[in-house]
Amino acid sequence: MKTPPLMPKAAHPTVSREFIVTPKFAFERLDHYLIRQQAHPSRTFLQRLIKEGNIRVNDQIVKPHYKIRPGDRLICRIPTPTPLDLVPEPIPLDVLYEDTALIVLNKPAGLVMHPAPGHHTGTLVHALLAHCKDLSGIGGRERPGLVHRLDKDTSGVIVVAKTDSAHRSLSLQFKTHSIRRQYQALVVGRLPKNSGTIDLAIGRDRWERKKISHRTARPREAVTAYRVAERFDAATRVEVHPQTGRTHQIRVHFASLKHPVLGDRTYGGRAAMLDFVPTDRQMLHAERLGFVHPERREHVEFYAPLPADMERAIEILRQSPVPAKRS
Repeated sequence: MKTPPLMPKAAHPTVSREFIVTPKFAFERLDHYLIRQQAHPSRTFLQRLIKEGNIRVNDQIVKPHYKIRPGDRLICRIPTPTPLDLVPEPIPLDVLYEDTALIVLNKPAGLVMHPAPGHHTGTLVHALLAHCKDLSGIGGRERPGLVHRLDKDTSGVIVVAKTDSAHRSLSLQFKTHSIRRQYQALVVGRLPKNSGTIDLAIGRDRWERKKISHRTARPREAVTAYRVAERFDAATRVEVHPQTGRTHQIRVHFASLKHPVLGDRTYGGRAAMLDFVPTDRQMLHAERLGFVHPERREHVEFYAPLPADMERAIEILRQSPVPAKRS
């Protein structure tokens, strides 16, 4: 059967790119190779284009995991960012830094990053569209400019790209784990060691699909380094340096040590709560973020102080011994 011709020109513009595979990349997966060549920062997006026939090898439709060979000719038709159709909302933003390439924010706990089921308005994206008149759509119609994320109830520093080139640069830095990230967390109980590294592969849980855990069919490397910053009778304050950027990584890793993040009912259940410390979210804060500026090509670093609810929790912990167990 004949391979159908490339699909007709889409309603929105596309960029055509051609690659000839050299021996250096022999037998690498097609989608991995295209990420390496910066055809697009999203592997999921590239995989969809391959399946749709917009990326072909020697004019043939292949699968994303196709192993490329020396001399293979790759033709890619990549749609340019589509116009955004979300309605901007004047939600206040705590801007730490902004220039023509990017914006750095201190995200409050409770703010959802982007539209999703159950959160069609009032997200960070809606606020960004009101604040940044020239925000790039490269992250997708619902995630313009986003290159990483924080959970809804995690506060702290986040960077958003305002141009396509900044998005590609930052995405690559996150992919290669060259970004410097530092979190502050309060975990339940007293950690036995003053520092350590948690090396536990995680992925989507086999039975509870909304959770991440080590009980997964597709484990991905996840490494978290930590240092004890302060000890209390009932909890420990830790400085956390994730070496990888998996979803819910810090929360899952500390729960695996039986020291869940304080307030994290999802991964700690009742064990994550202390009756004398009122919390309505996990006590996790992205304190520092460092990266190479996409345009200035120099290392920059940004800091967000602890939010008021974490400061209050720390003061209570400092003043409160472990309550006596009821008989």
